[in-house]
Amino acid sequence: MDPHVRDCVRSYTEDWAIVNRKYHKLGTGFNPNTLDKQKERQKGLPKQIFESDEAPDGNSYQDEQDDLKRRSMSIDDTPRGSWACSIFDLKNSLPDALLPNLLDRTPNEEIDHHNEDQRKSSRHKELFALHPAPDEEEPIERLSVPEVPKEHFGQRLLVKCLSLKFEIEIEPIFASLALYDVKEKKKISENFYFDLNSEQMKGMLRPHVPPAAISTLARSAIFSITYPSQDVFLVIKLEKVLQQGDIGECAEPYMIFKESDAAKNKEKLEKLKCQAEQFCQRLGKYRMPFAWTAIHLMNIVSSAGSLERDSTEVEVGTGERKGSWSERRNSSIVGRRSLERTTSGDEACNLTSFRPATLTVTNFFKQEGDRLSDEDLYKFLADMRRPSSVLRRLRPITAQLKIDISPAPENPHYCLTPELLQVKLYPDSRVRPTREILEFPARDVYIPNTTYRNLLYVYPQSLNFANRQGSARNITVKVQFMYGEDPSNAMPVIFGKSSCPEFSKEAYTAVVYHNRSPDFHEEIKIKLPATLTDHHHLLFTFYHVSCQQKQNTPLETPVGYTWIPMLQNGRLKTGQFCLPVSLEKPPQAYSVLSPEVPLPGMKWVDNHKGVFNVEVVSVSSLHTQDPYLDKFFALVHALDEHMFPVRIGDMRIMENNLENELKSSISALNSSQLEPVVRFLHLLLDKLILLVVRPPVIAGQIVNLGQASFEAMASIINRLHKNLDGNQDQHGRNSLLASYIYYVFRLPNTYPNSPSPGPGGLGGSVHYATMARSAVRPASLNLNRSRSLSNSNPDISGTPTSPDDEVRSIIGSKATDRSCNRMSSHTETSSFLQTLTGRLPTKKLFHEELALQWVVCSGSVREAALQQAWFFFELMVKSMVHHLYFADKLDAPRKNRFPERFMDDVTALVSTIAGDIVSRFQKDTEMVERLNTSLAFFLNDLLSIMDRGFVFVLIKTCYKQVSSKLYSLTNPSNLASLRLDFLRIICSHEHYVTLNLPCSLLTPPASPSPSVSSATSQSSGFSTNVQDQKIANMFELSVPFRQQHYLAGLVLTELAVILDPDAEGLFGLHKKVINMVHNLLSSHDSDPRYSDPQVKARVAMLYLPLIGVIMETVPQLYDFTESHNQRGRPSCVAADDYESEGGSMISQTVAMAIAGTSVPQLTRPSSFLLTSSSGRQHSTFSTESSRSLLICLLWVLKNADESVLQKWFTDLSVLQLNRLLDLLYLCVSCFEYKGKKVFERMNSLTFKKSKDMRAKLEEAILGSIGARQEMVRRSRGQLERSPSGSAFGSQENLRWRKDMTHWRQNTEKLDKSRAEIEHEALIDGNLATEANLIILDTLEIVVQTVSVTESKESILGGVLKVLLHSMACNQSALYLQHCFATQRALVSKFPELLFEEETEQCADLCLRLLRHCSSSISTIRSHASASLYLLMRQNFEIGNNFARVKMQVTMSLSSLVGTSQNFNEEFLRRSLKTILTYAEEDLELRETTFPDQVQDLVFNLHMILSDTVKMKEHQEDPEMLIDLMYRIAKGYQNSPDLRLTWLQNMAGKHSERSNHAESAQCLVHSAALVAEYLSMLEDRKYLPVGCVTFQNISSNVLEESAVSDDVVSPDEEGICSGKYFTEAGLVGLLEQAAASFSMAGMYEAVNEVYKVLIPIHEANRDAKKLSTIHGKLQEAFSKIVHQDGKRMFGTYFRVGFYGTKFGDLDEQEFVYKEPAITKLAEISHRLEGFYGERFGEDVLEVIKDSNPVDKCKLDPNKAYIQITYVEPYFDTYEMKDRITYFDKNYNLRRFMYCTPFTLDGRAHGELHEQFKRKTILTTSHAFPYIKTRINVIHKEEIILTPIEVAIEDMQKKTQELAFATHQDPADPKMLQMVLQGSVGTTVNQGPLEVAQVFLSEIPNDPKLFRHHNKLRLCFKDFTKRCEDALRKNKSLIGPDQKEYQRELERNYHRLKEALQPLINRKIPQLYKAVLPVACHRDSFSRMSLRKMDI
Repeated sequence: MDPHVRDCVRSYTEDWAIVNRKYHKLGTGFNPNTLDKQKERQKGLPKQIFESDEAPDGNSYQDEQDDLKRRSMSIDDTPRGSWACSIFDLKNSLPDALLPNLLDRTPNEEIDHHNEDQRKSSRHKELFALHPAPDEEEPIERLSVPEVPKEHFGQRLLVKCLSLKFEIEIEPIFASLALYDVKEKKKISENFYFDLNSEQMKGMLRPHVPPAAISTLARSAIFSITYPSQDVFLVIKLEKVLQQGDIGECAEPYMIFKESDAAKNKEKLEKLKCQAEQFCQRLGKYRMPFAWTAIHLMNIVSSAGSLERDSTEVEVGTGERKGSWSERRNSSIVGRRSLERTTSGDEACNLTSFRPATLTVTNFFKQEGDRLSDEDLYKFLADMRRPSSVLRRLRPITAQLKIDISPAPENPHYCLTPELLQVKLYPDSRVRPTREILEFPARDVYIPNTTYRNLLYVYPQSLNFANRQGSARNITVKVQFMYGEDPSNAMPVIFGKSSCPEFSKEAYTAVVYHNRSPDFHEEIKIKLPATLTDHHHLLFTFYHVSCQQKQNTPLETPVGYTWIPMLQNGRLKTGQFCLPVSLEKPPQAYSVLSPEVPLPGMKWVDNHKGVFNVEVVSVSSLHTQDPYLDKFFALVHALDEHMFPVRIGDMRIMENNLENELKSSISALNSSQLEPVVRFLHLLLDKLILLVVRPPVIAGQIVNLGQASFEAMASIINRLHKNLDGNQDQHGRNSLLASYIYYVFRLPNTYPNSPSPGPGGLGGSVHYATMARSAVRPASLNLNRSRSLSNSNPDISGTPTSPDDEVRSIIGSKATDRSCNRMSSHTETSSFLQTLTGRLPTKKLFHEELALQWVVCSGSVREAALQQAWFFFELMVKSMVHHLYFADKLDAPRKNRFPERFMDDVTALVSTIAGDIVSRFQKDTEMVERLNTSLAFFLNDLLSIMDRGFVFVLIKTCYKQVSSKLYSLTNPSNLASLRLDFLRIICSHEHYVTLNLPCSLLTPPASPSPSVSSATSQSSGFSTNVQDQKIANMFELSVPFRQQHYLAGLVLTELAVILDPDAEGLFGLHKKVINMVHNLLSSHDSDPRYSDPQVKARVAMLYLPLIGVIMETVPQLYDFTESHNQRGRPSCVAADDYESEGGSMISQTVAMAIAGTSVPQLTRPSSFLLTSSSGRQHSTFSTESSRSLLICLLWVLKNADESVLQKWFTDLSVLQLNRLLDLLYLCVSCFEYKGKKVFERMNSLTFKKSKDMRAKLEEAILGSIGARQEMVRRSRGQLERSPSGSAFGSQENLRWRKDMTHWRQNTEKLDKSRAEIEHEALIDGNLATEANLIILDTLEIVVQTVSVTESKESILGGVLKVLLHSMACNQSALYLQHCFATQRALVSKFPELLFEEETEQCADLCLRLLRHCSSSISTIRSHASASLYLLMRQNFEIGNNFARVKMQVTMSLSSLVGTSQNFNEEFLRRSLKTILTYAEEDLELRETTFPDQVQDLVFNLHMILSDTVKMKEHQEDPEMLIDLMYRIAKGYQNSPDLRLTWLQNMAGKHSERSNHAESAQCLVHSAALVAEYLSMLEDRKYLPVGCVTFQNISSNVLEESAVSDDVVSPDEEGICSGKYFTEAGLVGLLEQAAASFSMAGMYEAVNEVYKVLIPIHEANRDAKKLSTIHGKLQEAFSKIVHQDGKRMFGTYFRVGFYGTKFGDLDEQEFVYKEPAITKLAEISHRLEGFYGERFGEDVLEVIKDSNPVDKCKLDPNKAYIQITYVEPYFDTYEMKDRITYFDKNYNLRRFMYCTPFTLDGRAHGELHEQFKRKTILTTSHAFPYIKTRINVIHKEEIILTPIEVAIEDMQKKTQELAFATHQDPADPKMLQMVLQGSVGTTVNQGPLEVAQVFLSEIPNDPKLFRHHNKLRLCFKDFTKRCEDALRKNKSLIGPDQKEYQRELERNYHRLKEALQPLINRKIPQLYKAVLPVACHRDSFSRMSLRKMDI
């Protein structure tokens, strides 16, 4: 048997050698924190209860509101309801459960222990299971297991042929199917022959057909299409038995007869049948072409994919229109969508996922005898796609062919390969099988051979016998495959078609009737023997077939012969041939020569010209069909067999010449075609490796081919890399090469010809243990080989095909099981090893030789090797492992495993490669990235097999080279990024933790880093005790730490360096380095080896310095506390907690100012939360990075040993501890529970994928990832598929990317199901709870440290702050109870802390506790009320009263009540009751005043609560609500803190409703209140004296003046202790007031406010503040200038309420201030709507007029509202001061409205009877005030007589004229309007009419003289103004208005004339000398009727 054949077969059948590392799966590379893994780890989480989730939805709350609204309207007589009833309520309510033993005096230690046990019980073990993995592309350390090498398939289609029926059934029809690609003009599959004839029809051929083999009865076939496209057609050809007549005649009956007319044409049909039977008997073995049709495959597939109806008619233009394909759908089978392979060509061409379709083809075209060639077929097919197809015009043959087309199932049953072997063994060999049809891909496919295949296809194409003498018309060609020249030497290797034996010795082509030069369309498929000799050839014999039966004419007459020898110069001969045909039988020994050679004495057709065209194609995994490869293999085999000389082509190579030839053939491999190189890749690489390991002996000399082979390998690998860049993983590893190394490569056995060592070659999976060796090697991959029947044909054994038998015995008659039939493994370890030992006298070790060649190579070879370094590295590693395994050295100590020389080579190699990385990273970015990762993976692998110390030295070398370069770079981020990748890959080693020696102490090691003897089991590895070494070393990146824990030291140093704010240009790497740490920790967390808490503590020790590193970064972390404000959560800015409960009015900066002064400076030097955000100069980390860092911090805190932490805390300075507390504060905000509602809201935004685009961009800009690399990674990501059958890796591989890809975001369905949202909320809740519990644990440790060292008291405030902050956030019930327990313990240990130092915090604490006392969850309530009670008790014990707590609690409640939206007084009432109950049961304090004080407090709180209920009722009525708040505030007149709180609440409410002026007033009042008390406390000149100072801002302020001193003395404990009662507080309030005034547009008031502020800042010499203020002032004044005439402040209405329904609003009148330009209709509509809804539309009436209301005439069951527009009213003397618009709209107390009337009761009458009533209202306070409606306290009326009314009208008109005339710029339109109204009116009531009524005669009553005169003067003025206006108009008009002007002037003169006599008549009495007559002065000033109404 030929050695090449033997090698090929061995390569396809040998077992693979696979190296498995026992714990490899636990390294980070294999242990990604994927979604599914997370889900697994999240099972069984308890549901955490959160109040925010429990809160009822808005609607139910609303209903309750409405009920309240309907129920009552009145506020009880006093602001607080009657004491008695509310106390009664309280006494009767139920308390919550009391906490047991709360009042016992337990020692603090015991309480702590108890709390700790409670806290630590049933905690979640793995923190990272609750935290989503950070969004990374593909983690760099992830190496996917290569795909198993397997046979290539494209997309597979299953085609089932169901039935074929013609209109008439008279003879058998034979069919074949094949795929064609029109564009490539290529047949892309072999033929599938099928036979759908009935048994009766088959019977007609019985004499000619031997019994059929089952394999030829197949009716279903699987086609494979690698390159699907729109150009693929399924072509069906039909043949029938040869008969006399050309195709047209034979097809005629099929076209004429219809099935429906069968009865009519019975006789004719009988006749036809009879004929057919005769032809079948005589010519049964010949065929003739009959008909064909084609199906456009993609149409079917795409329509099947898209049309969702159950059955569709697909009309396809074949033949006439009426013919159609109806297509039935199998909706039950849905196409698999699993194999999403990427296809070239358009997307529509995906064949894996369409719905199966059943086609009915109704039309066939008859074959044209002269158009049978493939060329013609392509023309037809191209034509079919055109709309006006020529084919449509042909007459079709009607028939019905039914086929099913569907995606092929994964593993079809009863399936045969193209060689007719069974794919999977199947039990019953009588079942009709499915055939796999061999594909001839349209373009090259690059997949290595893995199965034995050796087929030959012969295509006779055409014959030209035109010039041949004699009769040769009906020609058929008989084809035979001969192994000799005797006719009996034909081999049975030709595959049968349908319904015949499997193999036959000859095949005939179909006959074209009476055609001397026919075309053929036959395909003859031949199974080639394994070994070919020079005598094998194809023989073609040409026959003339006589169709008519004549006497003594034979059936067939031979008319010519020709042949093709199979081998030419030892290579298979294939291709296109044009052969001459000889007329007589060829002579002896012809088979060695080719027919082209003119043999002597032979006669040839047409003078030996080529007349027969034939194509021969081979599909073979033995014959390379490439001259270069052939030569190389031939030479290598010659060496193996020692057979010289070698014949290659025309050359004979002697042994002495062999060396040169071999070397040149190796270098010539470069010239070979890529496709065969890839197909024979495995064999080729095996041979090259063999030449390295076993240098051949040529002519007695050992020839060293190492270098040549190394070069050849490098160049082949680079060729693959360049040309096949589609199949590389993210590290640029070509998948074909990777799988070669992983599966195929093994150390060659080094005896020539010896069988593979050991049973079945090298054991399938070599396990080598790295750290912990297991005694028995597990049998990991026990997939046994499947064996199959050998060929079923009994004749074969006799024939001389021994090489085939040999092949069969090698293949082990293996069924071609494609899964992974080659991974067998050895369980009988011991015996296996014995067979191996001592049998391997290897000449050279491959890895040593490889290292050597690599180190010494240079130039282009070195470059090529560097380009693909990964390949050589992985080869080297696998070779080393095999060597250790065979040499049985896996148990040897690591130091002695490899020789010095080899280690030196490795060192040199690593060192030079590191040098390359450093020197070339800027030029060849992409290459260096690959090189860098390859080197890292290599070192990672070496850690498992070489001495660890040695590998660490290598790592150090690389590090040194990079570091020295880094210092010299200006922009180091690229190189630093490479180093990160390098480190991350090394740290992904599965024994990373053990490599860090977690158990050893920090003593300086003896050797640089000794190799630890393998720990025999894990537990012992962790058993040593920590002695009290200098604890700081463990927490800092000290030299001992870094020496001892080498890798962890590198990781943390990397982190520290990159996060350092001064690190130039490394910002883009933050995310990367943080992800590295996150990734490591998360993999430790889920590693089963470290699940024991002690062990985890050891692991956490490796990361203790992380705490310090993160503390350093505090200023750069994303400030999670800031985001609260936008979410409307309390902003937790240091001391500003309780005001901000509802997004309070106090701005950040003010809060900062306040906080800055009130918190003792020394406690917080480093605290970043107090520096305002603008002060940060560092760049902030992204949210995602910050979150990752913090979760890492929490992990370390959770798992580290508490005693170690405590020791370290003891060593920290106050400053550092405060930093730590700040960190914890941040953590609280960072991991706050978002709440289910948020998840539902974010659902549509796909919350998970909130990718931090900014970080992405930065990385791209700063170039830590090459842009191309990024692209490559993405494309790979989409290409990578997991190996379907590999026994390992597959589970992860399949799912690995699901949650990681960012390009799939949009396709994932956005709407998560309810369950998913529930699950997300569940996880988030558990994460929040666990994170906060870890924080709580840490706080406890800090508190213990303080107890130990007295000096640290100052940090307790910080502890408290974190605690309070956590209470303020959204927390689970579980956490809160532990939190309260800790808080109680803290207060009991350090009572003076709260009550003396951190008074701010005390206030906060009260607020938080109260807040939780009103929780809807009872456990939270009972813990909160317990805490609150103990707080009072402790305060009491310090000083026998608890004024402070009382005060704070009352204030807190007020603040809660005023702002909190969803506040529920019912729950709070229960808590109050619980507190009362504690007080009653508290035996110790029974005798003191404490219980009474508690009771007082509780009742007082209860009162406030009752007010709240009222406020709730008025939630919807803003005026009422503010009134109520106003009253409550008034009720606190003598408790300044509370009054301030309520003023604040009112300010908040106003600004919510955009009443900025009112809001400003509230703030001014607050400031005045503060000023009053400050002036009592301290006398400072520059501070305002009290509220007097503020009266310029508002006259209302005086009400804030402190009620007499005896009521409140500010020195008393607990009074005025709030943070506002400080200078800074005052400044803050004023600044805000100024801001609100400015928003209201009242810039003049801004000035007044700053007048109070400026002296304060001047006194403090605060230039910065002063500059800001003056800037603001300038702004204010310039706005006054710019907005002159454009400002609008408000519109005023009088609203009166009448009717008992209104409760205490009945008969009240108010002035309402509404926003500017409010129309009467608007306010009327608002009030009507509001009260209408409250009382019912029918009950409410709006009184439309503004006359005085008579109560008696109203319906007592109705409610009446009267609304009137009023204007500000000023006396004349006031007008002197009120000059500007602002003056006229500020400080308003008097308003006026007018009502016209006549004496007889009508509103309007004639001029002389028209009276007018002016009503002037005075309000209790001036507008703007702290509320928007103010009571009317005084009302007066003035009645104007008709003449007075006239005077007012005329004055108004005159004013209008004057204004229009002098307007600048002039407005002609306005002017003309006014003029028209004055001059142009002849209407009644015009000026003339007025004059005629009142001035025509002098009145009789002397009282009216003055009025008469005044009116006369008015008219005088009026005419003057008219004249001016006319003149002005004249100057403005254009020529078009001249006429109009004249008209106006005429009217004016007419008017003037009419008025003249009236104006000139004076009353003589008025012009006498004035006598001192005692005339009533009163009547002088105002002769009018005045009615006073007081």
